Amino acid sequence: MPTPHTPPPLPCTPAHPLRTERLDLRPVTLDDAEAIHAYQSLPDVCRYLYRGPLDAAASRASVATKTTRTTLRASGDVLQLAVVVRATGHLIGDVTFVLTSTTHRQGGIGYVLHPDHTGHGYATEAARALPQFSFEDLRLHRIQTELDGRNTASARLLERLGMRREGHLRENEFLDGEWSDEVIYAMPAREWYARQGPEGRPAAKPPHLS
Repeated sequence: MPTPHTPPPLPCTPAHPLRTERLDLRPVTLDDAEAIHAYQSLPDVCRYLYRGPLDAAASRASVATKTTRTTLRASGDVLQLAVVVRATGHLIGDVTFVLTSTTHRQGGIGYVLHPDHTGHGYATEAARALPQFSFEDLRLHRIQTELDGRNTASARLLERLGMRREGHLRENEFLDGEWSDEVIYAMPAREWYARQGPEGRPAAKPPHLS
């Protein structure tokens, strides 16, 4: 039986696709380049990211890198998955998971969505699959996300997932020609499992939290 110090089961290549109610999260392929460039090239999408809009060549290079990020083997490894609407087959964004520490069983999550597909709950639905993968599949202890303090829409999404604001670093980053704040959201496994019980009742602890 796993103990609180059981390391993540590595290497880990998720069974694909990761299915939510309406979405399939699957590995990125080179054929996705055009759909991904459609949002990587938009200033509004890149506003709170650590890079500016990408031209076609830079976007193709980005996609080529994403296609290699399919398996987690050690701390620092990244998993990136395309977000596809199952009913239409349209790629509308992508999500990222970073295995930040195997020793401390911690990970980080991220997500980006084409603005044409906002307002339907897709971003929350796709992002919710990442804590589930982190805690149920990888048996992590904690996940964390850092974001630009001006990105209030993303902050609200993280709060819907049950993550808490744990830090606020003032004028911590120089982005878009100005100093901006950085905020940190996080959630431990026990809080994730407490939210999974029927009708809001706490769920039973998994073996590695007993």
